[in-house]
Amino acid sequence: MSSPATRTRARTDVSAPPAGSPARPTLAARAAARAAGGAVRVFLVLAGLFWLLPTIGLLLSSLRSPSDIAASGWWQVFTAPAQLTTENYTHLLADDTITGSLVSTVLITVPSTLLVLLLGSFAGYAFAWLEFPGRDWWFLGVVALLVVPVQVALVPVSKLFGAVGLFETTLGVVLFHTAFGLPFAIFLLRNFFAEIPRELLEAARLDGAGELRLFTQVVLPLGGPAIASLGIFQFLWVWNDMLIALIFADSQSPPITVALQQQVRQFGNNVDVLAPGAFVSMVVPLIVFFAFQRQFASGVMAGAVK
Repeated sequence: MSSPATRTRARTDVSAPPAGSPARPTLAARAAARAAGGAVRVFLVLAGLFWLLPTIGLLLSSLRSPSDIAASGWWQVFTAPAQLTTENYTHLLADDTITGSLVSTVLITVPSTLLVLLLGSFAGYAFAWLEFPGRDWWFLGVVALLVVPVQVALVPVSKLFGAVGLFETTLGVVLFHTAFGLPFAIFLLRNFFAEIPRELLEAARLDGAGELRLFTQVVLPLGGPAIASLGIFQFLWVWNDMLIALIFADSQSPPITVALQQQVRQFGNNVDVLAPGAFVSMVVPLIVFFAFQRQFASGVMAGAVK
């Protein structure tokens, strides 16, 4: 039968933490950690609201009459919510120039994005896994094209498009955006496809898969996040472009960026059309980004994960 001293020593040994184990944080340390985490969350929420402030201001401005916009700032709607009206959007939908420009923007942006994704995927796979003469030198040429600014090509491409009948056409704008989007697309997708394990491709070839089937059924599914990220970048660049559209697009059916610029009057701004038109032009890229944000995050983090 154990003595009282032995039982006391046993209770002490059980309650003591094992040797080498980390010390349990004190109540003050846990409270400080929670407070720090809460402060970070508050800071992130405030940063997000600050980032969205221009969009919120443009939305509220688009819901106010021109007289209210001229009289006070958009924040006055919080004290006078009766100012909010959808009359501006009614005027916008009745404006054939703006609605036609939205259609023209879609006809330019969607083909430009799809062509860059398609051609860039094929070229990226070829540079990553196909053997052909001068492959590395050709790829170096593609990388060199990344540093060529768009402004350098405006004059020669304008002369070329004028000679072949593509100046001031939707097809000309699509070809210009596709040509200048391909170098980055090839560079990005080639580096991503090169990280695919060679054993996986060799196993597919042993099963009788040709290059086209290997590309469509193995490479493309694995490269989905990178392709989605590239598609978002290309879509945003083409949708928000004004320089190329101002020079090469048809003046009778310009994209939304040019159409909004043309709405500016000599002695003032056509705010009843500009505000809702600008918000519609802004909200479409936001919808596309948030719709594919998961794929975008996966594509951005793919290299770090590997």
